[in-house]
Amino acid sequence: MQRFELGFDRQEDIPPHAIIFAFHQNKIVLSADQPLDGVQWAASQLMHQAGSVHWIGRADDRRPCIALRVEAETLPEHLCTIGLRAALLNWSPAMIEAVSRAAQLLEWDRTHRFCGVCGAATQPKGSEHAKQCPGCGHVAYPRLSPAIMVLIRRGREVLLARSPGFTPGAYSALAGFVEPGESLEAAVHREVKEEVGVSVTNLRYFGSQSWPFPHSMMIAFVADYAGGELAPDGVEIEDAGFYPPESLPGLPYKLSIARHLIESVIGECSALPT
Repeated sequence: MQRFELGFDRQEDIPPHAIIFAFHQNKIVLSADQPLDGVQWAASQLMHQAGSVHWIGRADDRRPCIALRVEAETLPEHLCTIGLRAALLNWSPAMIEAVSRAAQLLEWDRTHRFCGVCGAATQPKGSEHAKQCPGCGHVAYPRLSPAIMVLIRRGREVLLARSPGFTPGAYSALAGFVEPGESLEAAVHREVKEEVGVSVTNLRYFGSQSWPFPHSMMIAFVADYAGGELAPDGVEIEDAGFYPPESLPGLPYKLSIARHLIESVIGECSALPT
């Protein structure tokens, strides 16, 4: 699959030519002897055990893409599973987009089986990805949690920070969730001040990425350092510093927007005289 186009369909039957992503205990099911290419074959073995099925879009050849959750406690020996993060490191951008959407819709389906208002069992809403309560009429849509990311630039240097849960030696741009009632811009200024104690200016948008852990929407910015003494908060950030292109620490996954953001800005910094 070279390209994925998200979409919605409520057909009852799954076509035999569909691309199917099967999940078991929040991991992707694969063929044990084809760990990266056996998605379709493995899913076809589990259709009779599907507990939740969602149409998620179409491939570039117009084949429908479908996500399903396997309810069985154990899998046959000829099947194995791979974590979502591992898939992001090995698959094409189109496959990543499809499997990320599949994972988020299945998790939303699992956590919205009952109405949050009255407690009644919810039902799929026929015209869109939504769950509707037959009792009180409340409609629940797939959850998205917006989070900002910002790379702060100071001349030829960029501010990179490390959180306690990062891979050993890895640093990244600052990031944090947007609060209710808060604009993206206000979230950037607040998170920067809270996490490392400095101020920024000249905020500009870089790009966005859906990040399925479990349902984040990362919105990335670049900003210029405006002042203040660097002071990691010791909770969210255990270490931070300004780094020139020649002395970068370990960086995030290559397919993450954090990596694209850092490489883009570092490319600009490298063109400046030392």
